[in-house]
Amino acid sequence: MDTHFFKNPPRKYKIAWRNYYTGQNLSSVRVACAIFLLLNTIIRILYQVFPLSLTRAENFPEFNITNWVFIGSGIIFYSVSFILIDIYKKKQEATAIMALFIFTFSLYLIGCGMYSSFITTGDPRNALTLYLIALTVIGVLCVFEYYETIILVISIEVLFTLMLVISHTDPTEMLYNQLVSVVLLGGFYLISRYFFSSKANYFLQLIEIKEKNLEIERGSELKSQLLGMVAHDLRNPIAAVESIAMMMELDDIDADTRDNLDMMKASCVKARTIIEDLLETARNENISEFVIHKTELNRFIMDIVDVWKIQKEAKNIELISSVSPAYAQINYEKFQRVLDNLIGNALKFSKERSKIEIFLSKKNTNIIIEIKDHGIGIPKDKLPIIFDPFTKAGRAGLKGEQSTGLGLSIVKQIIEKHKGKIEVESEEGKGSLFRISLPAAEGS
Repeated sequence: MDTHFFKNPPRKYKIAWRNYYTGQNLSSVRVACAIFLLLNTIIRILYQVFPLSLTRAENFPEFNITNWVFIGSGIIFYSVSFILIDIYKKKQEATAIMALFIFTFSLYLIGCGMYSSFITTGDPRNALTLYLIALTVIGVLCVFEYYETIILVISIEVLFTLMLVISHTDPTEMLYNQLVSVVLLGGFYLISRYFFSSKANYFLQLIEIKEKNLEIERGSELKSQLLGMVAHDLRNPIAAVESIAMMMELDDIDADTRDNLDMMKASCVKARTIIEDLLETARNENISEFVIHKTELNRFIMDIVDVWKIQKEAKNIELISSVSPAYAQINYEKFQRVLDNLIGNALKFSKERSKIEIFLSKKNTNIIIEIKDHGIGIPKDKLPIIFDPFTKAGRAGLKGEQSTGLGLSIVKQIIEKHKGKIEVESEEGKGSLFRISLPAAEGS
């Protein structure tokens, strides 16, 4: 994707490249207009503050008139740039009028520098600083196609020649001045093409990154679709196996057969759990509309805790809240899954009757939910990968409960959908603390 001085980006990007650099050029012109207008306004203010000092300067009458012209034209160019930028933002498309405006402003600014050099002294070779600055500014700020640069260079040279003729420069001095101008314009041309090349390469890098991101998104979407389809299709055969095992239990069977049937049913439950996790992962990645509601979290968490105490006989769960009311925008079903997973993990890796504490608080503009257990903790080397899908950090619980390696990954997905984040602190033998941070809703 190298771009040389005389080479445009590939043809398929030609329109996109022109649209891109036109927007950049318009922004650059607006900034240049603002600086140009500011400088001339400062000169006018200085004239009002120190009139005697400035009026004695050589060629002051010409400078005085020129200053007013520069201020007036600066206001016009600045206003037009605002209008064109507004049009560009709405359409995201370059037009011939925009290109003509940028070209005109560039020629005008260089002409201003050139004219200022002429009125400073009769021999512009001795005072070409402003001319050089104007050429450099346009060469750096604005991007021109090869043919536009050539036209601009020719126009500048013609303008310079006209000024030499009007100022009645003798032939020898005219030749010297033309040589100086040619050198300056050669430098301008090289600067212009160099920055064209640099900005074109940057643009192509942006395009390449966007295309790769699109490929990644398509691949991720396809993966999620396949994952969902496979998991969904596995449901029926597993349900059939489980049904057959339950029907066989109704018959008179010996102890060995019953043990085998129990093993079959346990395997079906485990497989069904894995399938549900796979489907949840696919749904979370593909979900386009995430419905949330303003919810008071004290009541919401307490309802979940009550279900665990009644259905799971987990009497050792306690909610400790330091903020009431505590409102956040959440999806009921998804966020309940988050808390169920974290509470389930806390119970799974804690001894029986070990206390599980849920802390609810507020920090700045965030609601903080912390689930703390006093169980076996998480090994230090497992902490960085604990939220990865299919992580190797998954372990069997104290009662032999198996892990799919997807639970905490799903939890993180859901929390990020809520524009929140989750962190974990843990020490082996002392327990773990999972901290959820959610944006607080109005009223908290």
